[in-house]
Amino acid sequence: MISPLIESKYPISFREQDAKKLGFHIKNRHSVVLVGIKRIGINNFLRFFLNHEKIIPTYVEKDKNHLLIPIDLFDLVETEVYPFWVLTLKRILDAITKTNLPQKDKKYIERLFMDSIQSKELLLVVDSIRLTLDKIIQNSYLPTLFFIRFDRMKNSATPELYANIRGIGESLHNQTSFVFTSFRSLDELSPAVFKKSSVAAFAHNMYLPPAEKTDTKIIFEEDKKRYNLEISPDLEKALFELVDGYVRYLELALIILSEKGSKISSPDELFEILTQDEGIILQSEELWETLNKDEQEVLVRILNAEKLSEEEKDKAKYLWEAGFVFEDRNQTKIFSPLFENFLKSHQNTQTNGIVDFTHKENLLFEFLKTNIGQVCERDSIIESVWPEEEDLGVTDWAVDRLVSRVRNKLKKQKSHFEIQTIKTRGYKLTNS
Repeated sequence: MISPLIESKYPISFREQDAKKLGFHIKNRHSVVLVGIKRIGINNFLRFFLNHEKIIPTYVEKDKNHLLIPIDLFDLVETEVYPFWVLTLKRILDAITKTNLPQKDKKYIERLFMDSIQSKELLLVVDSIRLTLDKIIQNSYLPTLFFIRFDRMKNSATPELYANIRGIGESLHNQTSFVFTSFRSLDELSPAVFKKSSVAAFAHNMYLPPAEKTDTKIIFEEDKKRYNLEISPDLEKALFELVDGYVRYLELALIILSEKGSKISSPDELFEILTQDEGIILQSEELWETLNKDEQEVLVRILNAEKLSEEEKDKAKYLWEAGFVFEDRNQTKIFSPLFENFLKSHQNTQTNGIVDFTHKENLLFEFLKTNIGQVCERDSIIESVWPEEEDLGVTDWAVDRLVSRVRNKLKKQKSHFEIQTIKTRGYKLTNS
């Protein structure tokens, strides 16, 4: 299992400007929406920010006790409102075990947790969170709740959820801050819930761009030790240019390099192998699918070096804000050669009509077939299909997309097998 603390070994200069910005907001008790391209490296940055011993004195403030509480929504089996609040309360309880709170206060918080969980009453859980945070503040700690992967709540967030989050902060006189991570700003994620004017008064948007080369080098050096990798300076330089600060591409590339080792001898060969890798193609497809129609159209026009109007740029400003594209010598460029290559081949792959399974599609089908008639949960699917990536995390989208591909190909093959979706649990293969 990969140590979640590997990022705590990074030099304090890692993503320095981003750490300064986030530290400033936390010091001033601002709430923040940390926005970035999916798998850009937000979690990597936050593991550094939450675990490095020098973060608070360097980037927040030296003379106050700040309690940074991570609540990773990847741990939710059901992305619904009640489990969200239960997980929040549990992670706050976990965090206080590392503090110097008096034992009587810790016992008080534990009782709050047990009573609210046993009641199964949503409002009691929310109120227990408020009382718990109030007790933490009374003990001279300033809590900041990090809702990591908050975009998982996209389809289940409600006005009441948002009102309760704001209500907790206001009832504690804004001494509690919230950090949300998402691939979109809250008002774009769920416009009906998070009204733009309301969110603007509640939280600051902070975009996390692709990592600078110096920061990519830091990640690379630590991960290289884990994979026991030795690669030539030429290949290393080519690797950095190809991934271009996108952490997920880097992670996948390192897995490929660890498997193929000395078989890759030149930058051209590295490019060929990475652009044909199914994991990288799937990741690129996920990035493409996060864009709306206007953004996709503008991105294709940028790919074709076409001139854009100011209106088009404004409609697709997310591309610039998130770092999909950047300006270089009066030219708009796409952030990674790997993603650019995917865009060039995207239309062909949409219309080629291939019905044979790819490697990962076949792994999924065989796993479901081995367990035919049984519900296969997401965790077991990930373990079977993505064993090399399990510790790095595999998104809901990647699982759903692969299942969708296999399902569609089974139909095209006129197969008697059918994949059923079992809500909140997983998938089941049946023989119809």
